[in-house]
Amino acid sequence: MSSVLADVLVVIALVGALVLVHRPFGDYMAAVYQSPKHLRVERWIYRAVGANPDAGMRWPAYLRGVLAFSAVGVLFLYGMQRVQDKLPLSLGFRPIPADQAFDTAASFVSNTNWQSYSGETAMGHVTQTMGLAVQNFVSAAVGIAVAVTLIRGFARSRTGDLGNFWVDLVRGTVRILIPVSVVAAVILIACGAIQNFGDIHTVTTLTGDKQAISPGAVASQEAIKDLGTNGGGFFNANSAHPFENPDGFSNLLEIFLLLVIPLSLPRTFGKMVGNVRQGYAIVGAMAAIWFLAVIAVTWIEYAHPGTAAQLAGGAMEGKETRFGEGNSALFAVSTTMTSTGAVDAAHDSFSGLSGGVLLLGMMLGEIAPGGVGSGLYGMLIMAIVAVFIAGLMVGRTPEYLGKKIGGREIKLAACFILVTPALVLVGTALAMALGKGRSSMTNIGAHGFSEVLYAYTSASGNNGSAFAGFAADTVYHNTMLGLCMLLGRFLPMVFVLALAGSLARQAPIPVTAGTLRTEKPLFTGLLVGAILIITGLTFFPALALGPLAEGLA
Repeated sequence: MSSVLADVLVVIALVGALVLVHRPFGDYMAAVYQSPKHLRVERWIYRAVGANPDAGMRWPAYLRGVLAFSAVGVLFLYGMQRVQDKLPLSLGFRPIPADQAFDTAASFVSNTNWQSYSGETAMGHVTQTMGLAVQNFVSAAVGIAVAVTLIRGFARSRTGDLGNFWVDLVRGTVRILIPVSVVAAVILIACGAIQNFGDIHTVTTLTGDKQAISPGAVASQEAIKDLGTNGGGFFNANSAHPFENPDGFSNLLEIFLLLVIPLSLPRTFGKMVGNVRQGYAIVGAMAAIWFLAVIAVTWIEYAHPGTAAQLAGGAMEGKETRFGEGNSALFAVSTTMTSTGAVDAAHDSFSGLSGGVLLLGMMLGEIAPGGVGSGLYGMLIMAIVAVFIAGLMVGRTPEYLGKKIGGREIKLAACFILVTPALVLVGTALAMALGKGRSSMTNIGAHGFSEVLYAYTSASGNNGSAFAGFAADTVYHNTMLGLCMLLGRFLPMVFVLALAGSLARQAPIPVTAGTLRTEKPLFTGLLVGAILIITGLTFFPALALGPLAEGLA
C-alpha cells in the first residue's frame, strides 16, 4: 500500500470516528450541564470548597470565580515547583528556577502547556501528577464552563443568571474529562505507553554509552493532555516519544482525542439553544477550515524537496519515521488548530509554507475546531461578527439566535478579537527590537523571525507548540511568554462572559421573513470568509516577513 493511500485511509478513519461520536457525545455534554441533579461526589467537593451549587451567578460573579480559581492554581503550581526537591518521589531533581516556574505555572493554568524545560529531566512524579496533570483537567474544564456560559446567554432571556461556575467546573471534570481520560489511558497502556512511579533507570546503549530512562505516569497524563487540548509532554520529544505514543494506532487515537470535544461541543450548543441545525452550521465552518489546512500542509510536505526525496517520498527532516509526512501533517494541523501544542514531529523542520499554515491556524484564534470550550466561544464570537457584517450589507438590524446584536455586543466581540493579535504583534516586535529577545533565535533571516513569531503566537493563543530551534528558556522569554499566556487566556474570557450577560438580559426577537437564516450553508460560507478575511488583514504583514518569505525564496 502506498504511503499516500495509507494517509488517506487514516483521515477517513479519523473523520468517521468523529462523525460517529458527534451526536451522542454532544448530547451527553448538553445533558451534563443542564441536569438539575448533583452527584454525591460533586456535593462533597462543593462542601469542601464552600460553594452553594444551587446559587445562580451573574457574569461578574462568574468571572470572579474563574479568575480566583485560576490565580490559586498559578500560586499552587509555582510553589510546588519551587520546593519539588522536598517533595516525595522527586527523583533527585532540583527546584525549578523562579522565572521558569512562573512560565510553567502560567502555561498549565492557562491551558497552554508551553514548556521551556525537558520534562523527563526536570519534574518529579508528584509535580507531574499533582501539579501539571491536575491543571490539565481543571484548566480544560474552565474553558468548557465559559463556553457553556455563552451558550446560556443565547438560550436564556430576561435574566442575569448564567449558572454556577463551581458546578460547571466540577461537572466538566467529574462527568466528562475524568471518565473519557481513564478509558483513553487504558487504551494507551494497552498500546505500550508506560504508567508507573519507578526510579530512573540507567542502561547501556549499543555503542556502550550510558543513558538515563525516566519512568512516570505517562499514559494518564497523555490522555488528558490530548483530550483537554493541553499539549504538554511528559518527555521532551512529546508525542514523538514511543513511551507517549507507541504506534500508529495510538497516534490516530491521540489525534481523535484532540478533536473530539471541540467538534462535539457544537452539537451541545445546538441542543442547549433548542436548534441542532445551528450546531451543524458551526461545526461545518470548523471542519471546512481544518480540512483545507490538512490538505495544504500534507501536499506541501510531500512536494517539498527533502534531503532524500527519492527514498522517503518527501521532506522527512524532523518527522517521526513511524508516522511519515501524512500523519505528521495531520497531527500538526490538528494540534495547532485546537490550542493543544502536542507534537509528533518537529514543527521547526516543516517547510516554510506549511509552517505558515500552522501559524495561520493559531492566528485564526484556534477556532477550527479550537480548544475545549475556547474553540466554540471563539467561533460564536466570529458568528456574531459575520451576522453583523451581513446586517450591514442588507440594511437590517443584525440578529443571532433571537438576540439583537447591538453596539454593546459588537464592541465586546471586537475587543475579544483584538486581544490575541495585540499580544502576538507587540510581543514579537519587542522581542525583535530587544537584544534579549533576538538572542534566542538559532536561525537567521526569515526562518529566525518565524521562530519568534511562532513563539508569541503560540503563547498568546494558548497553544504551546514551538519551532524547537527557538531557545525560550531565558528570564526574558519565560517572563514575557508567561504574561502573554495569562493575558491571552483570561482577557478574552472577560469579554465572553460580559457578552453572555448582555445576551441573557435581552428579550427574544421573533423570527421574520427578513431574519438571516444562520443554520444554512450560505451562512457557514459567510462565516468562513469573515474568519479568513479578518485574520488575513491582521496578520498578513507578519506572515509575509516570515514563512511566506522563506517559502517563496
